[in-house]
This record gives sequence, structure tokens and C-alpha cells, in this order.
Amino acid sequence: MDTFNAFLEKASSFVWGPPLIILLFGTHLYLTFRLGLIQRYLPKAIKLSFSRKKEGEGEISQFAALMTALAATIGTGNIVGVSTAVAAGGPGAVLWMWLTGVFGIATKYGEAVLSVKYRVVAADGEITGGPMYVLERGLNAKWLGVIFAFFTAVAAFGIGNMVQANSISQMLSDTFGLSTWISGAVMTALTAFVILGGIRSIARFCELLVPFMAVFYVLGCGLILLLNFDKLPGAISLILSSAFTGQAAVGGFLGAGMKEAMRYGIARGLFSNESGLGSAPIVAAAAQTRNPVRQALVSSTGTFWDTVVVCLLTGLVIVSAGDWQSGLKGAALTKSAFSHIPYIGPTVLSIGLLTFVFSTILGWEYYGEKAAEYLLGVKAVKPYRYLWIAAVMAGSVAALPAVWNFADVFNGLMAVPNLVSLLLLAPVIAAETKKYINEP
Repeated sequence: MDTFNAFLEKASSFVWGPPLIILLFGTHLYLTFRLGLIQRYLPKAIKLSFSRKKEGEGEISQFAALMTALAATIGTGNIVGVSTAVAAGGPGAVLWMWLTGVFGIATKYGEAVLSVKYRVVAADGEITGGPMYVLERGLNAKWLGVIFAFFTAVAAFGIGNMVQANSISQMLSDTFGLSTWISGAVMTALTAFVILGGIRSIARFCELLVPFMAVFYVLGCGLILLLNFDKLPGAISLILSSAFTGQAAVGGFLGAGMKEAMRYGIARGLFSNESGLGSAPIVAAAAQTRNPVRQALVSSTGTFWDTVVVCLLTGLVIVSAGDWQSGLKGAALTKSAFSHIPYIGPTVLSIGLLTFVFSTILGWEYYGEKAAEYLLGVKAVKPYRYLWIAAVMAGSVAALPAVWNFADVFNGLMAVPNLVSLLLLAPVIAAETKKYINEP
């Protein structure tokens, strides 16, 4: 296992080398300016996102599609992923995560435009879409669609399943002494109860869970920062300065340069908000919307809430606590930072992680099953769901030191064909935007 983990670490470093970081962040920047700073429509997008009325063909409302996407997006990346980035890349990684979110709004928007435009009616009568259909129908490159779908179906078990299940079972074990077998069994049963009903069942559950968990966590972090207000200016200053100069995390070598701050900030930013990954547009394609732009605006708000708001708050809590130089990593660093505020901090962290993790498991199951359906047909959906349920249990009880690296590798591999489609079809995105952006 140590050998395998070492291989995955090298693979992760290779995949997340300068070429992918430049491609990812470059796509964010290019689409931002190609679309005339689409971020300026964020107020309109937020207003649209709360609409639950049926506007056109689709399986679920625009609001339900956003909540399902946010369910999948807001997960351990917003809590554990932020601390991992800070531990490895220093406080400056928080700024790079935030910038990835700000500019990533344009990429999330572009993904959704294409996925709605090129969506299809599947063999079971459901409207379905995603980058695999964009690659096939928009670029006439089905082979790239197959590659993307394969990476998605496999990567889902890392980013959307075992990473999440393992995080929550370990936290419950460390905090409350609860057996990982018990927490795993409960999580597995709840997962089965929701996902076996398909996208409508998942969406209904997410419409109830996501608003509660997001508001609770944002208010909780806000209260922690208010109680820790005297350290906040110093934390902000440190984040801004070390983003470009580097600041040693441990012993003067980890996170010692701008390169590391960028690499871990952008990598964890993608893990958190998934802009450019190609996952969220899969559920955006199922939305009831009268044109691609309206749903794309709604979809783009997911990156705003996830990274611009939630990840920033987590990063400020962690850096202001001052534990990022202690040698702690991942969940241990997050737990230590939140524990500086007795009672409130651990409660916010525990409830936040519980809800974030479970919602991600639900949302990513839909992504994975749609990728499997593209590869093998509708007959693959039910077996995929059962395999997913079993993986929740496996992830809960197994020691998974290689899971983060596994997730990083396949995230990067997913992103490449999706980013290629975004760049080549940017004129289509711009044309659709010009056609529909001023509709009421």
C-alpha cells in the first residue's frame, strides 16, 4: 500500500503540474474576458436560482438542479481540503483558491450552457446531458466523450464517495468514539434510501438539506471569526502577502514558494468548486429551463457560494487560529483550528462535515451513474447504484491513505477533455449568451 500511495503521489504531482494549472486557470481567465465578464450578472443569477417554477423541458427545477449540484460540490473540499491546501501551500493558498472561484464562475457558466444546449433524451425517456454529450455532439469527438465518461465514472468513487465517507466516519470516531462500522452502516442505509429513487428523489432531499447546511455553516464560521476578530486582520494580511512570496508551513520547506501556494490552492479550489471539472453540468442538463443561458446563470452561482464564500470563511478560520505551522494536516488541522472556540467551533465543524459529506455522496452518485449510462446504456444504472452503496461502507471502515491522491489524479484527468471542449466551443457559448442574456 505504501508503494501504491507513493506512485499515486508522483502521479498527482505530474497531473497537477504546470500544464494543467495553466490550462485550468487560463480557461477561467479566457472565458471571463471572452464572455464580457459574465460575473457581473451574478445578482441576476442568484435571483434566478431561487425560482422553482417549471420553465421548459427537464426532470427537475432550476433550484433543485442547483441544490443537487451544490450538494455534490460542498463537501470535504470546503473543510478538510482547505486545511490540506494551507498545510501544504501556506496561507497564500487560500487566496489562490478564492481567485479560482471568482474566475471559475465563468467556466461553470460555460459548462452549463453547452450541457443544456447539447442535452438529449435517453432511452428511458429522461433528459440527460453533460460534457460527454458536448464532446460527441458539439465537437463530433465521441472518443473524447467516452474518455471523459470513464474518468467520471471512476473518479466519482474517490472524490464523491470514499473520501467523503472516510472523513465523516473518522471524525465521528475521533470526536464521539463511535465505531466506524456503525457510522458506515447508518450512512450506507441512508444513501440507499435516497439514491435508489433516482434524480427526483436525490433532488427532493437536496432541496431540504443544502440550504440548511450552507446557512448553518456560514453563520457558524461568521460567529467564530467575530469571536476571534482581533486576529482577523493579521490573517488576511498573511494570506495576501504569502500568496505571491511564499510562506513556510512546516520547517521552512513545505509551502515555501509561490509555486506551491498556487498549485495547492488551485488544485483544492477545483476539488472544492469543480469549475472546469465537468461534473456540475451533468445535473444542470436535467433542469427545467427555457434556454441554456438561464440555467447556466443559476449553475454559476454554485461556484460563488462554494468557494468565494464557504472556502474563504474556512480558510480565514484556519489561518487566524495560527495552527497551520503546527505540523497538523487535513482533518486534524481543521479540528484544531475550530477547537479554539469552545463549544461553538467543534459543533459547527461536526454538523458542517456531517451534512457536507452526506450531500456530496448523493450528488456525485448521479454524476457517476450518468457517466456509466453513457458508456454502457441505461442497463448500467442500477448496478452502478448498488456498487456505490457498497463503496460507502467500504470507505467508512477502510484505512485510505491513498484516497486524496487518487481523487486528485482522476480530477485532473476528468478536467482535460472538458476544458478542451470549453476552449474550442467558446464561440458557441458566446453566441448563446448574446442571444439570451438580456431575456427577463
